[in-house]
Amino acid sequence: MTINVTSPITGAAQTGLTSPTYTHVSMAAPSANGKQIGVTALGGTQTNVRVASASDPFWINFVAPAVLKGSKLDSEGNLVGSLQYNVFRLIGTKGVIAVAGAGAVPMRAKLEISVPVGADLNDPANVRAFLSCFIGWLNQQSSGLGDTVVTGLA
Repeated sequence: MTINVTSPITGAAQTGLTSPTYTHVSMAAPSANGKQIGVTALGGTQTNVRVASASDPFWINFVAPAVLKGSKLDSEGNLVGSLQYNVFRLIGTKGVIAVAGAGAVPMRAKLEISVPVGADLNDPANVRAFLSCFIGWLNQQSSGLGDTVVTGLA
């Protein structure tokens, strides 16, 4: 698998965090077609942020399809059946305190990328361009997204 996240990860801008970095270790992923990391140390100024522990998770998992689908074509090159997708997932969990004085409960984020079968061969430049723009949007809007999730104001 090409996914190879190096440590530390440089965090994107967020209100209240200064130059955040996240040192991590590889973890056993829940499936053979996944890669998972756990955050073990923090850099920059991140007051009250906690690293991963058994009861307070801070991990990210990438999962590729166990079996990639291919287009099913008839002898004349026409698509047979409905359009299929190869689905890739990025899933993260971070323990957060929902009730003062209580233990951590998991906050979750899920990103699902559904690529139409055949686009990888017939239009790879646009697949890559979409991902570039999408990830750029997330990086550019990291602080605003954090503010919106915390305040509820878009």
